[in-house]
Order: sequence, then C-alpha cells, then structure tokens
Amino acid sequence: MRLVSFNVNSINAYLKKNLVDQLMQYDPDLLGIEELKLSEKEHKDFPFLPEGYEPYWTVSKTKKGYAGTAILTKRKPLSVHYGLLEDKYDDEGRATTLEFDDFYYVNLYTPNSGEELKRLPYRMVFEDDLRDYLKTLMARKGVIVSGDLNVANEPIDLKNPSSNHHSAGFTDEEREKFKKLLSLGFKDTFRELHPEERKYSYWSYFRKARATNAGWRIDYFLASENLFDKVRKAEILNDVYGSDHCPVLLDIDL
Repeated sequence: MRLVSFNVNSINAYLKKNLVDQLMQYDPDLLGIEELKLSEKEHKDFPFLPEGYEPYWTVSKTKKGYAGTAILTKRKPLSVHYGLLEDKYDDEGRATTLEFDDFYYVNLYTPNSGEELKRLPYRMVFEDDLRDYLKTLMARKGVIVSGDLNVANEPIDLKNPSSNHHSAGFTDEEREKFKKLLSLGFKDTFRELHPEERKYSYWSYFRKARATNAGWRIDYFLASENLFDKVRKAEILNDVYGSDHCPVLLDIDL
C-alpha cells in the first residue's frame, strides 16, 4: 500500500497550476491533503477527485479559506472521524481519520505557533489533546499519522537550526511535545530509514528558499511500532512542485 501526504497551501490554487500529473504519477492508495483553504459554504463537493478515489474532508468553520484536511482513498473505510476526541479542533478542520481493517490513518494539519509565538499556548494544548486521541486509537489497532506537523524535530531537520532556535516550528516546547508524541510508540519513518540524510519538505516563499534549499522537514509519516516492520519505503518527494511544501510518501505492506 502506498500513502502520500501533501500540504498544498490551497487546493484550488494548486489545481490551477496544472501540476496534478506530477503528484498522481505516484499513484497513492491513500492521499492525505492539508491546508485546503476551502470555504464550507462555497464548496459542497471536493474540487479534486481523480478517478477511483473517494474523498473525505473537513474545513474550518470559523475562518474562511483557512486550514482544512482531506483524505482521498481507493479503499472504502470502515469509519470516518473528523477532529480529535469529541470532534475537538474540527472547527479548524485540523484532522481527518479513516479506519480500515488493520489500521487507522490520521491526516493532520497541526496549528502553527505563529509570529512572536502568539499561538504557542494553543499549540501546546493541541499537542496534549492529540496524544490523548491517538492513545485511544492505538489501544484498538495500528495507527499511521501523516501531515504537516509544523515542527522540525532535530537540528538535522532544518537548514539553519541556530538562527531558528526560538522560531515557530523549532522551539524547545514544540520539539519536546513531538518527542512525547513519539514516546507513545510511534516511529518517524523517514528518519528511521534515513538516519543521516538532510532533506526538507517545506521552504518559505521568501528569499528564494527553495532554490537555495533553505528548508525544513516538518511533514511526516509516523507509524505505530506494531506496524513499523511492514514499512518498505519512506521518502520526501522534492521533485513535486506547486506549494511551499512538497509531498511525503510511505510504502507499507498492509
């Protein structure tokens, strides 16, 4: 089974760039999409539906054209859930979960701590709630988590760690929460398979960051430990354009 996750930074803007073929050449069985930036009132149907896929998606109910997550699947899920426990954070469209026979697939768009870290306290609560949610899933079956998690875990995961030490996405607080998430029993699949590789999944639009590869690795596939021995490949697809992020890929025998 192949899974791909991609923060498109506006699905409608991405579709206008005529770059769908470069993404769909990877032919994922499950495609997670983050930062849809869709309005619930304006879009009753999902705007991107390749043949053979069924979409499940959620958008922000509080701010127009903000956040949002989706999963396109070739396999019919047993159940679908939006948000975390008790649908928390679905007002911002932060999470979509599909349940299959032998695993859950959770696609996330973790809140950014923002300029001057104004949203860091909100982010810290989200992280705690996320762990509580994932623990309930892991008690039932294996879990795969993907998405823009808005954190670079270690200095190897961004080009300029020293100058960004207290920037959103590389604060001590965010990194500690990420380590607590892994300690639930998750493996960071790319880093496990590529322990020394410097490769990034996000580049700011400013200062030609992608051209100079001044990037961050903040997009992930995490697999619960009981699934990790089935992982065959974890890659970052730097050759796919159209966003300030690029997709990440996971091949797993499920």
